[in-house]
Amino acid sequence: MPHYNLPHNHGQNIEKVLNKMPSAEGFKDISFLFQQLGDPTRLRILWLLCHCEECVCNLAAAVDMSAPAVSHHLRILKKSGIISSRRDGKEVYYSLSDTPQAKLLHHAIDALFEVSCPTEQ
Repeated sequence: MPHYNLPHNHGQNIEKVLNKMPSAEGFKDISFLFQQLGDPTRLRILWLLCHCEECVCNLAAAVDMSAPAVSHHLRILKKSGIISSRRDGKEVYYSLSDTPQAKLLHHAIDALFEVSCPTEQ
């Protein structure tokens, strides 16, 4: 167990908390994820993909953007591990990844918008 040279002891047991703190690299990864969600367009696309699987053309029409612009945002979200894709012939469909982190984001986004998930009603 590492020893921390803290300037004050307020009796709040910060050393115990510090021993459980994730690595700096872990915080860097989570920070990257939050940066991706900081873009309103990506957040809109993610909200849609939380509730349905969709192709680039339909997503572009839904958010009133060009397909190449939406594809750019999808690449970033996919790199973050939040969404996944599947190919069916020439068409590529995107959806929320089936990970605990992506599901947590889905519920957090719905809660922040104070909406019930349309697919759970």
